[in-house]
Amino acid sequence: MPDPTTPPAAATPVTPPGAEHRLVDVPGGRIHLVEQGTGPLVLMVHGFLESWYSWRHQLPALAAAGYRAVAVDVRGYGRSSKPSAVEDYRMLAHVADNVGVVHALGEETATIVGHDWGSNIAADSALLRPDMFTAAALLSVPYAPRGGPRPTEAFARIGGDEEFYVSYFQTPGRAEAEIEPDIRGWLAGFYTGLSGDTLPPEGEGNLFFVPPGGRLRDRFPTGPLPAWLSPADLDHYAGEFERTGPTGALNRYRNVDRDWADLAAWHGAPLTQPSLFIGGGLDASLAWMADAVKNFPTTLPGLVSSHIVEGCGHWVQQERADEVNALLTEWLDALPAR
Repeated sequence: MPDPTTPPAAATPVTPPGAEHRLVDVPGGRIHLVEQGTGPLVLMVHGFLESWYSWRHQLPALAAAGYRAVAVDVRGYGRSSKPSAVEDYRMLAHVADNVGVVHALGEETATIVGHDWGSNIAADSALLRPDMFTAAALLSVPYAPRGGPRPTEAFARIGGDEEFYVSYFQTPGRAEAEIEPDIRGWLAGFYTGLSGDTLPPEGEGNLFFVPPGGRLRDRFPTGPLPAWLSPADLDHYAGEFERTGPTGALNRYRNVDRDWADLAAWHGAPLTQPSLFIGGGLDASLAWMADAVKNFPTTLPGLVSSHIVEGCGHWVQQERADEVNALLTEWLDALPAR
C-alpha cells in the first residue's frame, strides 16, 4: 500500500468551477476568500488546521441553490493576514474580520456557517452582531455560552496524569516544534484520527491527551487516508501550512482566557437567531460537549433543527458532503427573507 504521507507526483486540487479567489481589506488587515454564486450571502468559516478548501463541496452546492457562497481563510491561515502578536487572534478580532468581510462584499447582512473553531467564531459573530449575522449554522462543535471558571484552569484539571491538548497548545513554540518538521505527516495523522472511517480502535489511547514526555502525534493512526481526503487534498492543506506555519492557527487556543475576559458581558447569553446544528455521530466533540447539546433549548432558542450524522467523524462537511449540503440548503431555504 502506498505511504499516505508521501506526496503524489502530480496532484493539484482545483478550485470549484465558477468560483473566484479574492483578497479583501478589513480593519485588521487582509482576508482571502473564495466566492461562488449570487443571492443572499452565506459566509463559511473553517476550523483548526483547515482552510477555505474545507468548504469546496459546499461552494458549488450553495451557489446552485441560489446563494452567494463565500469561504474565507481565517486570519493566520492561507493568504489572509498573519499578525505576529498572540493577542491579535482573540475572538473579538475574528468577529471584526467577519464584519469587515461582509462590508467589503457590499452586503449588510449574512448567514454565517462555521465548523470546529469556525463554529465558535460563527456563534460569537452572531452573538455580538445579531444585526448583521441573521442566522447561524454550527458544525461539529455545539454552541456553549461563555461561562466559568477560567478556561485554562478548567483544562488543567482534565486528563489526570496526561495533558489535555488545549493545555499542550498554550506555550508558544511547543506544538510548533512537533508539527513543523513534518507538516504533511502530522496533518495526515490528525485528519485520519478524527475521521469516521479511520478512527483508531478503542484502547489505543485518546488522541486529545498527551502522555507525560510525549507528543500529541504519538497516538495518531498511520494507516490509509480517510475516504474523503485524497492525496491531492492533503497536498493542498500541507502546502498551505508549509508556507505559513501553524502558529496563527495555534494562537486561537492561546486566547481562550482572553476571550473569557472579553466576553464577560455575554456570560450565559443565548444565541437567539435561527440556527442549525450538524454533528458527526463518532465525533469526540459531541461526547465531551454532550451537556451543550442537551442545553440547546435554552442556549439556542432559535434552533430550527439539529442533526447527528451516524458513522461520521469530525470533518462532517467533507466526510458527508451531500448530506450536509442538503441539510444546509433546506435550512437556508426556510429562513426568513432578508
